[in-house]
Amino acid sequence: MATFSATKTSEATVAHPRALVWDVLTDPTAVARLTPMVRSITATGDRWHWQLVRIPVLGQSFELGFTERMSHEPKTRITFSHDPDGHERAGTDGRYDLADADGGSSTHLRIELKVTVELPFPGITRPAVQASMHGVLEVMGAGFARSIEKELRARAG
Repeated sequence: MATFSATKTSEATVAHPRALVWDVLTDPTAVARLTPMVRSITATGDRWHWQLVRIPVLGQSFELGFTERMSHEPKTRITFSHDPDGHERAGTDGRYDLADADGGSSTHLRIELKVTVELPFPGITRPAVQASMHGVLEVMGAGFARSIEKELRARAG
């Protein structure tokens, strides 16, 4: 068993006001629905438990879940940090930053995250495992970007 990690930073300006973007990002049901490979998010107070579908890594697949403590600076920042009740093989740490753009009619959104996971592979496989993790993060990020734009358009109605 070895520990592997991958990081991702994404930035975009979305053509919707910050309050609307904030409403989506603080809705665990919506975030789960909009994020590929996420089966569900269960919120209990400021703790969100994420349950993923089976994720393929080097010919094996793993069903992972992790618990994050969410802290909010209203309409400006959401910070999340791994906060399990017991042992979890996966976790994330990161944040969403939101700022007005185009005079407030749009939102500049920046997402930073680091994913850490324990997997039953030897450390020598680190480059291949981390490449796989980066691929999964790219798919999840691209899918989330498409889905949140559709969700924001629907909510703006």
